[in-house]
Amino acid sequence: MADPIAQTIHRDPALFYWILFPITIVMVLTGVLRHYATIMLAAVPKKQPPKALREQRSLLRGMNLRNNAPQLTRSSFEYRKNYLVDAYKNGVFLKDPENKGKPPANPMTDPGAMDGMMNMMKGNMVMMVPQTIIMGWINAFFAGFVIMKLPFPLTIRFKSMLQSGVATRDLDVRWVSSLSWYFLNLFGLQSIFIFILGNDNAANQMAQQMSQMNPGAAGAGVFQPGQDPDKVFQGEAENLEVLEHWCVLDGVEKRVLAMIS
Repeated sequence: MADPIAQTIHRDPALFYWILFPITIVMVLTGVLRHYATIMLAAVPKKQPPKALREQRSLLRGMNLRNNAPQLTRSSFEYRKNYLVDAYKNGVFLKDPENKGKPPANPMTDPGAMDGMMNMMKGNMVMMVPQTIIMGWINAFFAGFVIMKLPFPLTIRFKSMLQSGVATRDLDVRWVSSLSWYFLNLFGLQSIFIFILGNDNAANQMAQQMSQMNPGAAGAGVFQPGQDPDKVFQGEAENLEVLEHWCVLDGVEKRVLAMIS
């Protein structure tokens, strides 16, 4: 059986210097500028009152107890569980016990929630404005160029991702267009940004999107705007009650004897 004919495209070598390198350099510089712009626009976190901190830390205490229950003996776990469940149900840790049972306040009237919304709008602006400008720049000057060929085979499913802006049906999927190279840089420069700016950087767009979709993972408050803390505490109390405890030390004597024998 004859080998398939390799698809060859005669390209100007200057494409590497006038398209591939400029797009890559501009994307790296844009990420660095986005990082420092995010730092400049970030608001100084306001100092929370002690009762609000106790409310948040108490909920985290229950979550940590559930996650690390196997590290405790049954008696230690039961003691901590009974204390937290009783406190959660009675509203001991609530910042405003007088509001227990009342509907949550409107988030638009909460200054803390408004600050969070403003910070999110600033992050979206820093993320979207540069990408819109770069997208227009690439479409205006580099649209329709095929700049490189990947050295490894790919399936046809990658064609739409790697050949954006090139309307050819028979082109080998390994060829990469200038617009697709932009998208590959957009989502694939995290290692470069970590090397330049460190692990905790705001240059990567995917990381920013994930932090905005999951603000709790980014160190924000455990309560979302408009969420009733009492209902959250009641849910956590139920989670602790239904948890089946087991300990990593259960049967450790038999396991040690089995290893020795």
